[in-house]
Amino acid sequence: PHPYMEALGALGNLLGCCAVAGLCGFVFAAYKCGLLYQLFHKAETKSPRNGGESVAEVLRAHGVKYVFTLVGGHISPILVACEKVGIRIVDTRHEATAVFAADAVARLSGTVGVAAVTAGPGLTNTVTAMKNAQMAESPLLLIGGAAGTLLQGRGALQDIDQMSLFKPLCKFCASIRTIREIVPTVRKALAIAQSGTPGPVFIEFPIDTLYPFHLVSQEFAVKNPPKGLVGKIVNWYLNNHLMNLFAGAWETRDVSPLPVDIPQATDDQVQKCIELVSRAKKPVILMGSQSTLPPTPVDDIRKALEDLGIPCFLGGMSRGMLGKDNPIHIRQNRREALKEADLVLLAGAVCDFRLSYGRVLSRRSKIIAVNRDKTQLLKNSDIFWKPTLAIQGDIGSFIVRLSKGLKGHRCPVEWPQSLKAQDATKEKANRSKADEKTEHHLNPLKVLHCVDELMAEDSIIVADGGDFVGSAAYIMKPRGPLRWLDPGAFGTLGVGGGFALGAKLCRPESEVWIVYGDGSLGYSVAEFDTFTRFKTPVIALVGNDACWSQIAREQVPMLGSNVACGLAFTDYHVVADGFGGKGFLIGRQDEDRMSDIIKQAQKEAREGKATLINVLIGKTNFREGSISV
Repeated sequence: PHPYMEALGALGNLLGCCAVAGLCGFVFAAYKCGLLYQLFHKAETKSPRNGGESVAEVLRAHGVKYVFTLVGGHISPILVACEKVGIRIVDTRHEATAVFAADAVARLSGTVGVAAVTAGPGLTNTVTAMKNAQMAESPLLLIGGAAGTLLQGRGALQDIDQMSLFKPLCKFCASIRTIREIVPTVRKALAIAQSGTPGPVFIEFPIDTLYPFHLVSQEFAVKNPPKGLVGKIVNWYLNNHLMNLFAGAWETRDVSPLPVDIPQATDDQVQKCIELVSRAKKPVILMGSQSTLPPTPVDDIRKALEDLGIPCFLGGMSRGMLGKDNPIHIRQNRREALKEADLVLLAGAVCDFRLSYGRVLSRRSKIIAVNRDKTQLLKNSDIFWKPTLAIQGDIGSFIVRLSKGLKGHRCPVEWPQSLKAQDATKEKANRSKADEKTEHHLNPLKVLHCVDELMAEDSIIVADGGDFVGSAAYIMKPRGPLRWLDPGAFGTLGVGGGFALGAKLCRPESEVWIVYGDGSLGYSVAEFDTFTRFKTPVIALVGNDACWSQIAREQVPMLGSNVACGLAFTDYHVVADGFGGKGFLIGRQDEDRMSDIIKQAQKEAREGKATLINVLIGKTNFREGSISV
């Protein structure tokens, strides 16, 4: 062929490719602009409905009863719509409290907790609480406002890159771009929050996806449009964007819950565990917070543990799983018990700092690890410990299946009895320490023993503090499953107000106690206003030693300085009065009538007043050597 003909053929092919590419590019651009969708789904420009109603419909269909918030214009349509469909809106005094309250609801109710906050600083205020939820494996949905879809990145009010903040904290993040996306996105987020290893999810709602058409269209109107062709293009683009935003917005969509994926141990894995446990003479179970997650009811897990008869150490949310004085619940001397054990079942317990990274486990022990999260399952393995069997699966259902497989077999009774005897010895020693006089004010151990004896059997204990709460963990006994709330592995201070709010709403009949250090109280004492407004009468016990004692324990002997550790013996009881609650002060002069004052605080709470007991405490050498890092 002539070389010119080859060139012409090549040019023809190129032009053909360009035409195809151009056509594809046009189709893609039309798709991105919503032109294709708008051919079949019109925008109802006269409809008064708004995107907040779509959010409310999905939340109601998923059994959500509460949305915790601090109000802002970006999210107002969601709050109003939720209230109209019967979801209670609970507004707090800080956005972190709203997320902590949603976290508590998730833990106690088995549903996804929901918080909604406004854009920018509203969302940034939740970062610590969201990280806490991630590490505590709490399923919750954070709804955030955002600048309008066309204004993001242009310097609008409170406009920041919110997605970059929350992607490292959440299992799932999404930014709504059209109203038709709301229902499927919220459904998906709620399912993901509960699937696998539970955790928080985040959805950003630009303000123009939440308000009615007539209000949004006013914002899209150009007051002084450019003239000529440019002006026409700008007007067309804005109008098309608006129509695409609302196209198909109010068509009927399925709002029911999507399936939740929960990993399960295989039959073969359960059988191997049955064989290992049946041969063990001195088995021990370490329970973690994951054991309380749905779908297995906590009462079924408790019965399974009792049928096994294996001594149990309970940590995190599993505290109280076996009630107050169960013969297989061992509270003290864990390190010594693990040295003797020939089999250890890590049922959601993780080999992080809480287990000295696995160094407390004996190399001679058979170790079975069960966890939904593969990373947590094998944390620090092959460094300080090695699992005999590692199972990625749900804890509660695994314990129930293990118990059924070992029906008729029980742990040798001498083993839990010997550990329980050691428990009694240690607790007797702790009790004797409570009778020692401190140099100033009251012995904190005596205070905690007194409260433990007086608190109601249905009490829920919220732990928020360092030194005082560390002592409370040794002395106060949760009465049943899901009756202890602490921050979890992140060790966050400030959870008290939110956790107690969520707990009291979920269990209004229960006595809810917050055990505060005087340092941690400062984070959420303003929530006494919230307790008053929403008639959630909790009881706060404040160990007031005018110090960040958990830090001072190490800083003073190691570095010889108390700098930044000192506080004041502040009248926190007066602060509670100012927020509409009822405050009580207990000092050394009140030691003989301490029980009567605590009973009076309980009476006030039963009659509807949130109460705060400000207890002036001194120093002891209990837990000497414990450090905070």
